[in-house]
Amino acid sequence: MDETGPARNTWADLLADGRLPRFALICLGVWLNAADGLVTATIMPSVGAQLGGYAYFSWATAGFLVGAILAGASAGRVSEIFGLRRATAVAGVIMTAGCVVSALAPDVATFLIGRLIQGLGSGWISGFAMVAIALMFPERHLARVFASVTFIWGIATVLGPLFGGAVLEAGTWRDVFWLFALQAAVFSAAAPLLLRGAAKAGGGPGVPWLQLAVLGVGVAAIAVADVVKAPALAVGLVLAGLAVLTLVIWIDHRAKVRLLPHRAGDLRTVCGSGYFAMFALTAATMGFAIYAPPLLQALRGFSPLWAGYAIGSESAAWTLAAMLVAGATGLWDGRWIRIGTLLLIASLAVLAWTLADGAFAWVLVGGALMGAAFGFSWSFMSRRLLAALSDDDRAIGSSAITAVRQTGAAAGAAISGVAANLAGFTGGITAHNGGSISFWVFASVIPLAAAGTWAAFRLTGTAETA
Repeated sequence: MDETGPARNTWADLLADGRLPRFALICLGVWLNAADGLVTATIMPSVGAQLGGYAYFSWATAGFLVGAILAGASAGRVSEIFGLRRATAVAGVIMTAGCVVSALAPDVATFLIGRLIQGLGSGWISGFAMVAIALMFPERHLARVFASVTFIWGIATVLGPLFGGAVLEAGTWRDVFWLFALQAAVFSAAAPLLLRGAAKAGGGPGVPWLQLAVLGVGVAAIAVADVVKAPALAVGLVLAGLAVLTLVIWIDHRAKVRLLPHRAGDLRTVCGSGYFAMFALTAATMGFAIYAPPLLQALRGFSPLWAGYAIGSESAAWTLAAMLVAGATGLWDGRWIRIGTLLLIASLAVLAWTLADGAFAWVLVGGALMGAAFGFSWSFMSRRLLAALSDDDRAIGSSAITAVRQTGAAAGAAISGVAANLAGFTGGITAHNGGSISFWVFASVIPLAAAGTWAAFRLTGTAETA
């Protein structure tokens, strides 16, 4: 029986009984996935200058995301087939190989192949980390573990690009990937030692190849929508991609080998409402990270550093809020979920009305509200999801959290891109169109945030556990 008294639900107990090394390994895995996914923000101009292919900037992120989502989605089944220790160690090797390919790339095509391999490796690393959390930590500690994961993710959103920029200042862009290769190699070597006692290879029911193939098509369509310049084509690709993602759920419900937990597509259940809330809420935030920096620089004359401070307000609030409420229990975990989702809608409204020409303090408030929204809610949504999973679905259900989040990020980037381009972003940011762009980037996703909020309220209220 899982004791939940105050004496047992502490940080000290979380790190006791040999859990500290595993906890550290999980944090390193989350860092690798998050930071490597964001590092190209600062190094791609240098990559383009040396390798050519400026037109393919966005493909570096798109390829990484496709690989990461497919790997994260399959991590649960792969861990069942090969065992968590072995699978995690191999994932580190794959990421190391991808980093080496990019570091040695003689041309942009090879560089992009390396990014795809990195996405696969880091997606599996992150997915296996979620499986390890679900299988190796007592339920009483899950909120604190997920708060720590949220903390690492928030720090990575700031330090990932800064890490790339700092290494670039001291050396070359290739050094960035050599350093990530070193970190991934350390992770791979440590995994077999620190994951002793983890679930062993049991064969499992197999790999859901059909669902993964269809998922790949849907994610690729969404990722390409974020790259193409024609707004009409981008809208079509986003809608097609979302339709294909819905098809994945339909196929999975009827498949012998499932990719997702039982009734994951049913919004009446904890799993269905929880996954949809995570997808929609993540998607609603992407416009801030992507479009706030160029808008602030173009409309207010901010330096990249000051524009970065605005983004940093989100990460700082996310981190502080997550740690502040990590120990909440009972009724308060549901309350924090509801409060967080409402704060997200408020943040989008504030940013839509103030980013272009409002007081900069309001921009910081909007970013902080967005970060606090996730800091307050994410760890408790994750814990409720895991608590609702059957033992048979625990591995695939936990790894799906990573895949859902990253799929939401890809969809949100594409949707915000469509809104920005329809408002004139493709022609450059000017005094004439800047206000319209900044308004629609945020206003266009408020309905998505509202849908995610509805699902989150259902998660904390009437949702069924199975």
